[in-house]
Amino acid sequence: MITAGIDIGSITAKAVVLSNGRILGSKVIFTGYNARQAGKNVFEDLLKELDMDASLIEKIVSTGYGRNSVTFADKALTEIICHGAGAHYLNPEVRSVIDVGGQDSKVLTVDSAGRVKDFAMNDKCAAGTGRFLEVMARALESDLDDFGAKSLKSQTPSKISSICTVFAESEVISLISKGKSREDIIAGIHESVASRISSMARRVGVTEPVMMTGGVARNIGVVRALEKALDVSIEVSEFAQVNGAVGAAIMAMKA
Repeated sequence: MITAGIDIGSITAKAVVLSNGRILGSKVIFTGYNARQAGKNVFEDLLKELDMDASLIEKIVSTGYGRNSVTFADKALTEIICHGAGAHYLNPEVRSVIDVGGQDSKVLTVDSAGRVKDFAMNDKCAAGTGRFLEVMARALESDLDDFGAKSLKSQTPSKISSICTVFAESEVISLISKGKSREDIIAGIHESVASRISSMARRVGVTEPVMMTGGVARNIGVVRALEKALDVSIEVSEFAQVNGAVGAAIMAMKA
């Protein structure tokens, strides 16, 4: 059976195709201002890369904040369900999932079947999300892709006390004017993100093994800061960024 999952996030749109439970391919593009078109484009781009006709796809499930814009999907499911299913597929032993996306962050616990037992979500504030890191990168005139490596060079991370993106940006600008190094400021930003997410994680309880998903999982600095804050080891799959789409494709197969 061939199924597809499409995850429309605030920053990126992801698509995954599974054949009998095996990942055939994945694709990530920027969502832009038109979520409906992004869903269509990412799906078509992936099929083109796989040299596959859309008629071969038996079921399609969409997820993410723009899930209802994927009009050709057979079903739309919340990202909570899909991230749990995706993490379970990538590692059936995982019991806690930390997902940090562009506009929200969430922590969920799953059972031995990948079903979500409990979750906490930050979707009212940009703090602790990819958007927060983007704003900080602009303030530092630094490439966001370099944040992880730079923060690991820090010896004395700066203290970012505000959890508000606007006020935190002001703090960063103040630290720059005081001559603090980029490495120390970035490390402080990562610790601020980790503090925000770890307090949310403790509300639902964190049980190892722990997996981090979402685009921010590619930032090794945030991963290390979270490991320190929660005193756990965190697994990051090569499919971390497309985990929601993986889970959607798994749910399509179950449907």
